[in-house]
Amino acid sequence: MKKFNYGIDRLTVNIALDIARGNIQGVLNTKAKESVLKSQAYVQEIVAKGDVVYGVNTGFGPLCTTTISEEDTSTLQHKILQSHSVGVGEVIPKEVSKLMLITKAHALAQGFSGIALTTLERIIWHIDKDIIPTVPEKGSVGASGDLAPLSHLFLPLIGLGEVYQEDGSKALALDALKRLGVQSLTLGPKEGLALINGTQFILSHAVKVIEKLANALDTADVIGAMSLEGLMGSSRPFEPELHAIRAYKGTQLVASRLREMLAGSEILTSHLDCDRVQDPYSLRCMPQVHGASRNAWLHLKEIVEVELNSVTDNPIILDADNAISGGNFHGQPLAIPLDYAGVAASELGNIADRRCYMMIEGRFGLPKLLMKDVGLNSGFMIPQYTSAALVTENKTLCFPASADSVPTSLGQEDHVSMGSISGRKTLKIIENLEQILAVELLYAAQALDFRRPLKSSPIIEATHSFVRERVSHADQDRVLAYDIAAMHSIVKSGALVEIANKVAKDHKINLNGEFKEEFNY
Repeated sequence: MKKFNYGIDRLTVNIALDIARGNIQGVLNTKAKESVLKSQAYVQEIVAKGDVVYGVNTGFGPLCTTTISEEDTSTLQHKILQSHSVGVGEVIPKEVSKLMLITKAHALAQGFSGIALTTLERIIWHIDKDIIPTVPEKGSVGASGDLAPLSHLFLPLIGLGEVYQEDGSKALALDALKRLGVQSLTLGPKEGLALINGTQFILSHAVKVIEKLANALDTADVIGAMSLEGLMGSSRPFEPELHAIRAYKGTQLVASRLREMLAGSEILTSHLDCDRVQDPYSLRCMPQVHGASRNAWLHLKEIVEVELNSVTDNPIILDADNAISGGNFHGQPLAIPLDYAGVAASELGNIADRRCYMMIEGRFGLPKLLMKDVGLNSGFMIPQYTSAALVTENKTLCFPASADSVPTSLGQEDHVSMGSISGRKTLKIIENLEQILAVELLYAAQALDFRRPLKSSPIIEATHSFVRERVSHADQDRVLAYDIAAMHSIVKSGALVEIANKVAKDHKINLNGEFKEEFNY
């Protein structure tokens, strides 16, 4: 199995996900171990000298002026995990908790946190054995890092809290550790603070946002192209000359993808001389709207790649005489682009819903409500209600959490990022977006059926055939919730993207143009 060296190699979104899914093993090499041991020795020296350093021999937050005796420094670290474990709500998915462990292990292994090697090795043991702590979803304000969720994440180190076991079931951490013959740890000076100070809750949600939004963006292009064919729209607005004179990367990429996906379509060539001067915006402006969302994704990816390789706890231990109390734990650098990504995802759904509405209006040669015999049948009237409801729900989720701040810690922490909320709600927006795209896919496949015997391009024909193998054409009313669920499964799985990429490869089509590497994670 391929190895990743914590604290040494460069962590990416894809590598983090591969470690979480067991495709890559994260390890500590000799260099990382030396850095960790050196940092721990600095902390021990600080304690021995009696130098006052925040979190090593002082209380926390507004108690930073309260000195803790040398003999109580270990107890202090135990208590901080207990006192800060105040999360509420449902537990986050197991994979997100595992990503928190992975990203924290990589940060600690860089040797600036004073953690004990045995503690870091235990964290990696949890990752390797798939014994993953449960973490409540709510309670972090995103500075001083994700205190509450990280406290829950590391309770099992001291024999407290709850874990997911290998089979996905939950158990008390103490029982799970006993079953595996593992003893709980006694934390040394600064260790508790090093564990719970950081942005790993926000960051792990951002990793999932990168993955899920990338799929939604690619899928939206495929479905948008299918909708355009069903509506007999034009590909002229996707010409490269147009986008060269307004050269946003995302816009150029989407225009290129649409252009290539539609190449060779009989439907397009059948109406070249029609009297439609221009298409409505939801067709004509796909490069600009989908592209703007891609630019937001690209910005978030760049931020996340920096954060994945950063040290975000406090204080930072440079040497025994140089411990800096700073603000690397502050979640604002992630919170703002996560909120931006939420707006970007919401807008993808907004424009998809407009295409849905257009397809049931009875325009451009399509039957009203996408069914020939309506009256007794309601046709495809009501799925658009669902997409409209989801679009509005997403709009209500677009308020930027990063624009708010509530002082905490008796005013010591007087500006916080609320980035944990940004991460959670952006994932919710994307989940809603996947359902909206499912409705559009249902409509687009039905609309394309009415263009027969004309055929679309190889990519659109292949994706349409895949859909029709799972959901048949509807010529009378049925329970469309089942159809939407099937479409949602297709969207969420990334199947349309895989098919489009395979057909493109077979036909030597370059779907992602010159920006392939840049928009990859």
